[in-house]
Amino acid sequence: MISCTDFIPAYNELFKYLEEKYGKKAVIEFWNYISDKYLTHLRKLVKRYGIKGCWMYWSKTLNEEAANFTMELDREKRQFKIIMHYCPSKGRLLKTKHITAYPDYCQHCDVLYRRVLEPLGFEYAIDLTECNKAKCKVIVKQK
Repeated sequence: MISCTDFIPAYNELFKYLEEKYGKKAVIEFWNYISDKYLTHLRKLVKRYGIKGCWMYWSKTLNEEAANFTMELDREKRQFKIIMHYCPSKGRLLKTKHITAYPDYCQHCDVLYRRVLEPLGFEYAIDLTECNKAKCKVIVKQK
């Protein structure tokens, strides 16, 4: 079985192709499609467990991706946080000499997860100011 990280260069090139051929709107539509069709597990966990569902989802997926991260779950504040010390997806793109990273590559996380969480009554915020270093921060708050 091929790992999820082996698909990263293909996703990157697809994002670039879609934007070049059809514009940024097509890239966002693709991300919306992925969110709607493939993030059903996150949606189910959050519906069932609330903010703890975020912890359950990302503790599995980020470990599968071999990310270097810290997660915090504060049930009193109804808040979940991810501090991505090193994202293997963006990191791989930055290290691969023959590939240029899609400039908005990291925004797919914003679109995908916001689309799932906000309709369920959560605030989703992502800080991508250090994505050129393969770092980011995500905060999810239950309204």
